[in-house]
Amino acid sequence: MEVLYRRCAGIDVSKRDAKVCVRIQGSGRRGTSSEVTTWGSTTGQILALRDYLSAAGVEAVVMESTGAYWKPFYYLLEDDLNLVLVNAREAKTVPGRKTDVADAAWLADLGAHGLVRASFVPPPPIRELRDLTRLRTTVLRDKAQEWQRLEKLLEDAQIKLSSVVSDLAGVSSRMILQAMIDGPTDPERLAQLARGKLKVKHDQLVEALTGRFSDHHRFLARLHLSRIDAHTADAAQLEAAIEQAMAPFQAAQELLCSIPGVNTVIAEVIIAETGADMTVFPTAAHLCSWAGTSPGLHQSAGKNSPVATRHGNAHLKAALGMAAFNIARNNNTYLSARYRRLAARRGKKRAIVAIERAILTAIWHMLTDGAYYEDPGPDYYLKHNPARRASKALRELTRLGYKVTITKAA
Repeated sequence: MEVLYRRCAGIDVSKRDAKVCVRIQGSGRRGTSSEVTTWGSTTGQILALRDYLSAAGVEAVVMESTGAYWKPFYYLLEDDLNLVLVNAREAKTVPGRKTDVADAAWLADLGAHGLVRASFVPPPPIRELRDLTRLRTTVLRDKAQEWQRLEKLLEDAQIKLSSVVSDLAGVSSRMILQAMIDGPTDPERLAQLARGKLKVKHDQLVEALTGRFSDHHRFLARLHLSRIDAHTADAAQLEAAIEQAMAPFQAAQELLCSIPGVNTVIAEVIIAETGADMTVFPTAAHLCSWAGTSPGLHQSAGKNSPVATRHGNAHLKAALGMAAFNIARNNNTYLSARYRRLAARRGKKRAIVAIERAILTAIWHMLTDGAYYEDPGPDYYLKHNPARRASKALRELTRLGYKVTITKAA
């Protein structure tokens, strides 16, 4: 097998240390030699490892993306060495022979022969933006969970406020909840705090607020609301930081927001996860495959078997899923028309994945060419093949028992 790197190193990373195998390909009768050493995961040890690998003339360094433990090594070595970060699923060794030393040697062998694919590691500005957007998602998810816990607490106290109001986080609901925590729980007085359209539901509110809201529930509700307010404040700070980090990518954000279903938040996540640099992905199909929106392929004996899509980037897929659901609720775009056609034949779940792939394909071309999205229109399929649409309508009418004769309009 052809050797691409005569001097290649494999690093098996753990929390405390790393096993490093330096593989040197021999020539002629001289066999291949390897040396395994152990290095700590502290900054000083990693910098010493960098000098060691540079002195050994290593041409490539292969390491697994193990949890978050690969980051210190990668970030300190990326400027001076040719690093190849690989997915652990693609670098598994022989079952039953797994040790840290064996894993390091196996990574060095794979890297020397070019049998591993490098994972996408964005540059520092994108990494910082990615940290912010992912933390914002976590904070908002935690906030939503706090509201769910508060609603369960109200159910325990026989307070059915969520059955009357559409949103517990609304102005009227917050005033009622705060009044329940601060003072007496007289349903009539609490119902008078309603604002806007909720005033017409006064009698329903009185009935819903009649329960057994005790000091125990009051204590827990105060804790839940304090956590909700803390999450709200954290989200506001993250929004400000994200807005500042997005300054160099405003042009890309404007392009992405021209796609139906993609709002500012979704565009920020897409840029943070893909890097907005499409030169990393040779084609749109590569981007879709990396994101996990392309169907898998399993071929044996000349037969193709259906395979589910790969896991891909969970954060990117979540943002694309939100955009696809926004499109599914719309009726005035080409993508919404495509969703309805696919959902009728393949089901809603597969149609959503297909729309996600279509969005990613458009993103690749837009960021590559610097062009805004141009929607073909909801009547694209009607204009694209009108004869087929007319034939389908005739078949449906015939199936219903009608005899139809059509004449083309002048």
